[in-house]
Amino acid sequence: MKKIFLLAISIACYCYAQAQKDFHQWAPTPPMGWNSWDCYGPNVTEAEVKANADYMAKHLKAYGWEYVVVDIRWFVANDKSHGYNEKDPQYSIDEYGRFMPAVNRFPSAAGGKGFKPLADYIHSLGLKFGIHIMRGVPVIAVNQGLPVKGANVTAKDIYSPENQCKWLHDMYTIVPGKPGAQEYYNSIFELYASWGLDFVKVDDLSAPIYFTEEVEMIRKAIDRTGRQIVLSTSPGETPIAKGPHVQQHANMWRTVNDLWDNWKQLKDHFDVFSRWNKYRAFGAYPEGDMLPLGRLSIRGEVGDDRMTKFTKDEQYTLMTLWSIFKSPLMFGGDFPSNDAFTNSLLTNRDVLAVLKYSTNNRELFRSGDKVAWVAEEPKTGDTYLALFNAADEPAKVSVQLSALGITSSVKIKDLWTGKDLGKFNGGFERMLNAHGAGLYRIAKTKK
Repeated sequence: MKKIFLLAISIACYCYAQAQKDFHQWAPTPPMGWNSWDCYGPNVTEAEVKANADYMAKHLKAYGWEYVVVDIRWFVANDKSHGYNEKDPQYSIDEYGRFMPAVNRFPSAAGGKGFKPLADYIHSLGLKFGIHIMRGVPVIAVNQGLPVKGANVTAKDIYSPENQCKWLHDMYTIVPGKPGAQEYYNSIFELYASWGLDFVKVDDLSAPIYFTEEVEMIRKAIDRTGRQIVLSTSPGETPIAKGPHVQQHANMWRTVNDLWDNWKQLKDHFDVFSRWNKYRAFGAYPEGDMLPLGRLSIRGEVGDDRMTKFTKDEQYTLMTLWSIFKSPLMFGGDFPSNDAFTNSLLTNRDVLAVLKYSTNNRELFRSGDKVAWVAEEPKTGDTYLALFNAADEPAKVSVQLSALGITSSVKIKDLWTGKDLGKFNGGFERMLNAHGAGLYRIAKTKK
């Protein structure tokens, strides 16, 4: 009996260990958080990151918001908005060719501490910490011939100038298979893990070229650390043919280029999400990019300091579509500047339950500018229904309940308002504002 007991314990421990190795389990629901790009571009400071983290912890953590992500070029001391400073960038880099936080922007990084003090602060709030990086090895590391940690080579031995990023020239391509290539990726993720990193967004990785071997190298380097670091690949559109591969190697991947508060870009997501829907899986999510909501471009890249240009109806459309599609929610605005309406979009538990827990999500129909998506509530068998009017004028959008497999009387609740709309038989119709949306929960009535 004792041997059987010990064998059972051993099997349980093995199964647990195997489960821990599956990175998909690190994101059981679509990640939700804040990213500094839309409001601060490449210039965010430690104080601004902390202010957004403090706000998240106080007002949003209870609703599932948890990641705080420092976006691009945190290692440049003298960057600029509306384009990057590529003329005379002041890089912060260590002896192994690994970028370090610019101390003038992140004072707690002084003395080689890196992002650990900031990560510790964010963890103390019960939140998780993330950063943006660029694919490849730094050009400055190549030019200086800096050694690769864990290998008897330098950065000059692992790089190629081919396929260098077209819009930012900080990095060279790493040549897969070169001695020291995997070791370089190992070294940077070893460093990030020591800081306490929970999330990494890797840019210039997915489009216009999908770097298959570098995706695999990054996956291997993350897994080697033993730390649960969620991987997000960028930018988009990720080639649709690479859907199966990215699903197997990343937790989330971009389906579009940068989304701003522009209706045409938002409307395009009906097509984008329709073609990407089949590639979503547990722990692996196609991403419609950050939410350009709230206060944008304080020092951002597109337009002046402003509250989002999206109308309220367009904001409902964005949040409804992202939720029924189960896209990760990465807020782009400045949290401390939020107004009550913006917060109402982020704290609706019924809507967020659709994002987190719904199943069998799919487009029901698209007829011109009228669109419907459906999903299921797995515990009760209730149906979620999202209706959209993408036209420039108000319009009625209707659904025959038989198209949802429903032939009996139902009760319908409006998830945005929280109101019970009553009982319905046969069909359901709503008048929606221009560019507007509705999200509903349909429950069969008891006989």
